[in-house]
Amino acid sequence: MTRPSPDKHAPRPAPWADMAPQLVDVAMGRKAADLVVRNVRWVNVYSGEIVDNTDIAVSGGRFAYCGPDASHCIGKGTEVIDAKGQYAVPGLCDAHMHVESGMVTVTEFCRAVIPHGTTSMFIDPHEIANVLGLEGVRLMHDEAMAMPINVHVQMPSCVPSAPGLENAGASLGPDDIAEALTWDNIIGLGEVMDFPGVAANTPRMTGEVAATMRSGKTVGGHFASPNLDKSFHGYVAGGPADDHEGTRKEDAIARVRQGMRAMLRLGSAWYDVEAQIKAITEDGLDPRNFILCTDDSHSGTLVNDGHMNRVVKHAIECGVPPVTAIQMATLNTAQHFGLERELGSITPGRLADFLLVDDLEALAITDVYGRGTCLAQAGKMIGDLPAYAYPASAKNTVNMKRSLVSGDFDITVPKSTNFVTANVIGVIENQAPTKALTATLPVENGIVAQDGAQDICQIALVERHRATGGVVNGFVSGFGYNVPCALASTVAHDSHHMIVVGTSKEDMALAANRLREVGGGVTLFASGQELAMVEMPIAGLMSDQPSAIVAEKADRLVAAMAECGCTLNNAYMQHSLLALVVIPELRISDIGLVDVRRFEKVDLFV
Repeated sequence: MTRPSPDKHAPRPAPWADMAPQLVDVAMGRKAADLVVRNVRWVNVYSGEIVDNTDIAVSGGRFAYCGPDASHCIGKGTEVIDAKGQYAVPGLCDAHMHVESGMVTVTEFCRAVIPHGTTSMFIDPHEIANVLGLEGVRLMHDEAMAMPINVHVQMPSCVPSAPGLENAGASLGPDDIAEALTWDNIIGLGEVMDFPGVAANTPRMTGEVAATMRSGKTVGGHFASPNLDKSFHGYVAGGPADDHEGTRKEDAIARVRQGMRAMLRLGSAWYDVEAQIKAITEDGLDPRNFILCTDDSHSGTLVNDGHMNRVVKHAIECGVPPVTAIQMATLNTAQHFGLERELGSITPGRLADFLLVDDLEALAITDVYGRGTCLAQAGKMIGDLPAYAYPASAKNTVNMKRSLVSGDFDITVPKSTNFVTANVIGVIENQAPTKALTATLPVENGIVAQDGAQDICQIALVERHRATGGVVNGFVSGFGYNVPCALASTVAHDSHHMIVVGTSKEDMALAANRLREVGGGVTLFASGQELAMVEMPIAGLMSDQPSAIVAEKADRLVAAMAECGCTLNNAYMQHSLLALVVIPELRISDIGLVDVRRFEKVDLFV
């Protein structure tokens, strides 16, 4: 079924309240619909059933009629599609995600995910907020408003994520939150990562959560501790309404029992659905309060593997009935954010966001409609997306005092010492948490050496916001690098300084200086040669190139890391979270090593 390429994407439809008379006229046959899709198998997420032999009529970007026969809605100007028994599925919603993790802008992220069936996203731009502050949030908010799908913005709550344990490029407080909550497209407060601050009733967190709740908007959660003790109960009592940081079945059960929505994520490197979804498949919990999301997906995953369709298919493979899995990525999400009357289902009055699907379990999508317009077919976009240019103020954000040399990565101790016991960050494959490890390392001429036999190499955080010249050094285990190499990235959640991990100090210096030269991104050097580079000049977080090109570069990066011995799944995502001082157990920041179990700075050596 070939669709005509639209000259431009449909504007945002008028509110249902304003359109109701028009929709009534179409449903009654007094006015012709813009589009009628006939003979579909209607996936009804309200009733939890599949209704055969259904017709769907659309007018002004909203559903007007869903029933057995829409022939009375067809007029001279109506486009009529015979779906020939395909499934009609609501457009998929990503309940929690960070566009910046895709390495691309909002526009390019949409270009990558629309063909995969995503028509609604709830984005938390706290990455750009940590670099550019409120200005950065506003830039992404405005870009989101220009998209032909629903890109709602959550106002970042924790900038910096853990005051006193890191220094970001900006700082936001209750006054900034209150201002942003007045913007047209702010749907609520982004993940509240400072869970100790909520439990302790700190003025910052109490003020931000209260402002959001008084506005009638949703407070996003982020309780990263595995300890479901009184601090967890205090956190829930503080107001967060959801949480995506669970990794175990008991995490999902605990959150739902406390009246939260359990968000189960499958991103590029976070595989948290399979364990938690057993709360439904094994323990029989009500799936209405379980929601699917991605959190972080890089461009290679988006372009090559999929987005929310990938998560839904995975949930089905884990034993969830297809309609239930679809509910967890559509209606459940819409209800959570108070948008049930706007999106998340194929029912009258709602935005006409829907998919035509050949095979429901495989979620084989052929056509993607947003607001009644065909946006993608056979995995390809139809037409183009509006261009959005970021200003010069959003670029050139890698502010290093000077070029670095290999000596900047020396870790010194008294020369009389032959061995030291060091605290080491341990990477856990496919999970956001790390392990707090210790290891005995040799000392050579007063400089602590790495130990390839123990898979321990160096990590450094290079300050890049205020040109302080600061370099914090430490050790990390789990990447498996077995040649002289170094990976450097200006994506370093959440403060977004520069993280450099390597087995060669010379390559570490080369990689860091290369990112200073290009204005940010990620690069891999081995034995003095650059093997891969993804330039990200926008805040040092996002590329200004098309998503397909960025995906190719990201794929080359993953391949180059494997060539250097790293076999972790999506190791770059693990790399980029090593400075996230709100997820246990051990992290690095611009003030030193941080034990997130106690929210305290710790010494490098035991």
